Amino acid sequence: MRSLRVLASSIVLLCSFAVGTAAAEPPPTPEFPVPQPGSPGFLPDLQRWIDRIIPSPIQTDATAGDSAAELAALHAAALPSPVGDPMFDQWPDGLADRTPGELIEVRDIRATAGPLALVPLRSASLLKFRTEDALGRPSFATATLLVPATDWTGPGDRPVLVNNLPIDALGRACTPGYTLAHGLTWDTNSTDFFPPTTQLAALRGYAVLVPDHEGPWMAYAEPYTAGHAVLDAIRAVRGSDPAFDTSRFAMTGYSGGAIATHGAVKLIEPYAPELAEVIVGAALGGVPADFEILSRSMNANLASGVFMAATFAIGRERPEILSAMNNLARWVATSPMKDQCIGVFAIPGVLQLPIDIGANIIDPLRSELAVEIYEITRMAGLRSTAPLYIYNGEQEFWIPASGARNLYNEQCSLGANAVYRSVFGEHVIGAVTGYPEAMLWLDERLQGVAARSEC
Repeated sequence: MRSLRVLASSIVLLCSFAVGTAAAEPPPTPEFPVPQPGSPGFLPDLQRWIDRIIPSPIQTDATAGDSAAELAALHAAALPSPVGDPMFDQWPDGLADRTPGELIEVRDIRATAGPLALVPLRSASLLKFRTEDALGRPSFATATLLVPATDWTGPGDRPVLVNNLPIDALGRACTPGYTLAHGLTWDTNSTDFFPPTTQLAALRGYAVLVPDHEGPWMAYAEPYTAGHAVLDAIRAVRGSDPAFDTSRFAMTGYSGGAIATHGAVKLIEPYAPELAEVIVGAALGGVPADFEILSRSMNANLASGVFMAATFAIGRERPEILSAMNNLARWVATSPMKDQCIGVFAIPGVLQLPIDIGANIIDPLRSELAVEIYEITRMAGLRSTAPLYIYNGEQEFWIPASGARNLYNEQCSLGANAVYRSVFGEHVIGAVTGYPEAMLWLDERLQGVAARSEC
């Protein structure tokens, strides 16, 4: 009962803040009493109470009574704000006439990326290229290609490691591409540099490709968006520089970066079949491969801020999620929170609020909409043509190892070449204990050693 009282107090505080922002006069609370914790139907009653006392932030005369227009206005208001750099902000003309992976613009960023790379670079290029969003519509993405100053003396063209970093962000300034192009900012993610995957790869003579895999709408955790962006980044490199015509590409990603890697390897065959012989391996750890599992492990606890942000960000590509948000969630989604990095939007997790407080449907994580999103984002039945090295902390409590093991078993049943390693630790410790062997496995793939499946 005490926890319910704390929950109710936290919700009332949030609602009071939203109402104070939304309306000049306080709501007529005597007419709409706060639902009492412990009463039957507490959460559904609370959802209705929230929508009765808080007006929608985007309701106007033009959208009144028109749900489609209201949703379109909400979607537009929930998109990330411009950062003032057309490379990241500007949608190019004629995207539909371009092919996926076609290069749109290149910027030399060695002056800013060089000091951050910590290893001598021959070149550092910010690439902008055509890709597709989660629904297959023309879009664009950016990626950074870092080429070390040392000559490649191995066989064939210089190999490329695709480093899918855990961007885990809602704002464009949080991306590694923005940091490498503009220098360190308060929004720079520490995981851009630790573990030092980019530096270790460059010291081995490999080029490093760092995709901004959330796309221009910053669709954090959406695997189709991320997968398209990663594969089209590889296409952009191969199509624009003959030095990489015969290069081997391998990719790695942990946590949020594993979402991008998971999406990319499953889309090779249906989306970029010409890369099947080019991508020689993929290592992914701390794998959020099944969001239904995460709905049970990350909701109503310290991880709930991250879980809610990911749900909202997927809604930028799949607006049916936005339509299920109540007015409190809509105020948050259109506030400055929409441009924050994980260091900010994770903070509300201390309130340990369930996602129900931001929904306008009953039991949202078990709803028909949720089941549909789980199925889509699981990407079930798609086989990776690239060999896989999958690892997960056995003591994981927010991203349980069962999701990674299920992915391994699925890929084995589909005939993929795969390895699974259970490593010691939860999410942070597991990232450290699983890292050395994953890097050694990737190094062998980039050196041309064939992967041995353990299926």
